Amino acid sequence: MGQSNSHGHESHGSLKSYVIGFLLSIVLTIIPLVVVLNGMMGKTATLALILIAAILQFVVQLFFFMHLREGENAHWNMMVLILGLIILLTIVAGSIWIMTYNTVAH
Repeated sequence: MGQSNSHGHESHGSLKSYVIGFLLSIVLTIIPLVVVLNGMMGKTATLALILIAAILQFVVQLFFFMHLREGENAHWNMMVLILGLIILLTIVAGSIWIMTYNTVAH
């Protein structure tokens, strides 16, 4: 019968992958927290660390808990995610650019 649950679908990850994802999530939460609470870095470096940790946390959540790489449409799921991120970054960067240069002109 193989590895399947009561719904007849393939199993979504193992205990090992969930534990690894959980531990990575905890580490990616604790590192910025310790840096901020102890004032270990300057403002710009702290903001960069928080941003990097948030992006890595996003990736960990997608791969270890949302099973982005699994299933028959895994390739298309990844392509749609990348396209969505490109659109999101374009909108955010464009909005920041417009707000920055619109205030300078007046």
